[in-house]
Amino acid sequence: MAMSIDNLRKGKKYRLFNYGEVFDFQVMDMPEEGDYKLKDLHTLEKYTLQEIIKYGKGKDFDLQELS
Repeated sequence: MAMSIDNLRKGKKYRLFNYGEVFDFQVMDMPEEGDYKLKDLHTLEKYTLQEIIKYGKGKDFDLQELS
């Protein structure tokens, strides 16, 4: 079962599956509720959570915390 987006915490690392894509990221900042600023763990690119899920949540949606 997918973890809730509301459970994301600053500084923690996560893996998100959505529409066949995999995103490994670290939460950098949470300036407004739901507008999380993220940093990709592989490319170091910065983006927001809304950019990843702007097309909705697919049937394969899964969010996991990385250790």
